[in-house]
Amino acid sequence: MIDVIVAGGGPTGVWLASELRLQGVQVVVLEKDAGPTKVARATGIHVRTIEVMEQRGLLERFVPLSTQYPIGGFFAGISKPTPVRLDTTHPYIFGIMQPVTERLLTEHAIELGTEIRRECELVGLSQDDDGVTVELADGTRLRSRYLVGCDGGRSTVRKLIGIDFPGEPARQEWLLGEMEVGVPVETLDEVITEVRKTVKAFGAMPLGDGVYRVGVPADGVAEDRTVPPTLDEIKQQLQVYAGTDFGVHSPRWLSRFGDATRLADSYRTGRVLLAGDAAHIHPPVGGQGLNLGVQDAFNLGWKLAAEINGWAPEGLLDTYESERRPVAADVLEFTRAQMELMSPEPGPQAVRRLVSELMDFEDVHRYLIERITGIGIRYDFGEGHELLGRRMRDVELKRGRLFELMHSGRGLLLDQTGRHSVEGWADRVDHVVDVSEELDVPAVLLRPDGHVAWVGEDQQELLTYLPKWFGAAAN
Repeated sequence: MIDVIVAGGGPTGVWLASELRLQGVQVVVLEKDAGPTKVARATGIHVRTIEVMEQRGLLERFVPLSTQYPIGGFFAGISKPTPVRLDTTHPYIFGIMQPVTERLLTEHAIELGTEIRRECELVGLSQDDDGVTVELADGTRLRSRYLVGCDGGRSTVRKLIGIDFPGEPARQEWLLGEMEVGVPVETLDEVITEVRKTVKAFGAMPLGDGVYRVGVPADGVAEDRTVPPTLDEIKQQLQVYAGTDFGVHSPRWLSRFGDATRLADSYRTGRVLLAGDAAHIHPPVGGQGLNLGVQDAFNLGWKLAAEINGWAPEGLLDTYESERRPVAADVLEFTRAQMELMSPEPGPQAVRRLVSELMDFEDVHRYLIERITGIGIRYDFGEGHELLGRRMRDVELKRGRLFELMHSGRGLLLDQTGRHSVEGWADRVDHVVDVSEELDVPAVLLRPDGHVAWVGEDQQELLTYLPKWFGAAAN
């Protein structure tokens, strides 16, 4: 029996597989497509996901293939300088195409021992108290202890287990694609600048070698958005909004996306769980989609591994939904608000001007950016220190940096006093005695995902928190 089957080989699925493999869990990823995607739906990586990658020692792979952009223009496209005093060592966005991100994450997963099976489409499943039986399109059956659906907004897994996906259907649609442009760059930039004064969801991003990623509002919502638009449709819409089609030609790929906003009623039914777009969809404004999915996987991986490896405290796996579903609900609300601010109607434009003025206040701007980049998330761990429930940023220690100590995916006690102990949990938690001028607390206990589970100086109090997150002490 396989430990975990992951349905879907996109960024969320392969990141989850990597997190499970760090804990020695057997993983098989099922991907229905024959090869990696060529469609760059996501073009950026936000601060928290950059931190996540650094926590696992992957950042050096991404840096040479990414462009750093300021964060300031990512709330509803309102251009502002990057806020000062952001609580991160990475106050920027990575500009990187999804196929590149997916390739790097897949390589990491395979290096850790993940088995990825392509052209394997999941079409049926059943579960019992001991595991899940999966049926593939070719009639093959597989058995696993758990199944995680990371198979996108039209998730087959979600539909098969009967989890409702309420929300609002698409009211608007955009056409998107990569293609060559037949006009000078100066002409293109001049026209786009003028059009974007009133139509924010319009543009062309240079990709090199004369190829651009072109986006333009569609003429209504298609009955079947799985059918890609034609180049003629894109040309027609470019004429409508820009008065020219820029001579676009030779498309690499074409696609549609809408502003549907939906959130799964539950993230789990028995031994079947959901992550990423299978659990939530929203408009792409702000670029939070891929990041939200990867962070779902980062939260779920160590908890599911703990369950499989037999040391999870009671209810640990349930905290995946109780922590991540509210985050998704918040992102959905946040994108709804941004979509309103991007409407060309007079009312929303008046509110947009007001919000732009408010963002000149540093605290307001920082608050919005911390929400959109994920660094403002605080899980509800109850009353306590202001760090409790927040992720710990990478701080400099006397002998290195914090994130360098978290590559293995284990818990970590950072002890500035040298008086604490994790005896009984040393197989799950690393004890690091070191000091940081950036940290003004005696000791912090970090979960494998870097969120602060305890802050204090009392060893007896620590002994009540270790089992809460890391199970019973070993004999």
